[in-house]
Amino acid sequence: MSRVIWFEIPADDPGRAAKFYEKVFGWQVEKWDGPFDYWLINTGSDEEPGIHGAIMPREMGKMVRDTIGVDSYDDFVKKIEMEGGKMLSEKMEVPNMGFMGSFQDSEGNIFAIIETTM
Repeated sequence: MSRVIWFEIPADDPGRAAKFYEKVFGWQVEKWDGPFDYWLINTGSDEEPGIHGAIMPREMGKMVRDTIGVDSYDDFVKKIEMEGGKMLSEKMEVPNMGFMGSFQDSEGNIFAIIETTM
């Protein structure tokens, strides 16, 4: 079974958003040392139910987006399209992570899938 494993929050000012979530929820937020502006969120202990996520500049996304882990990116693309979903971005390699892409479901909601290779 595939589970939601990540979320992303778009923000006009990621630093300001990071302070908000740190102060309100006690989340740990730190700027990612990667090729684009991305802030990693640790929402709590891995022993508790829940997932971690990130804050990103609003131009990278307009709404909260969930990422679902899959065992085969290519197989799930076929399933998504067969059930009325639509590919929004090409398959992208994320260094040291795997392959991911964005999709729209049958109701217009946006989500991403990732096949991890680590």
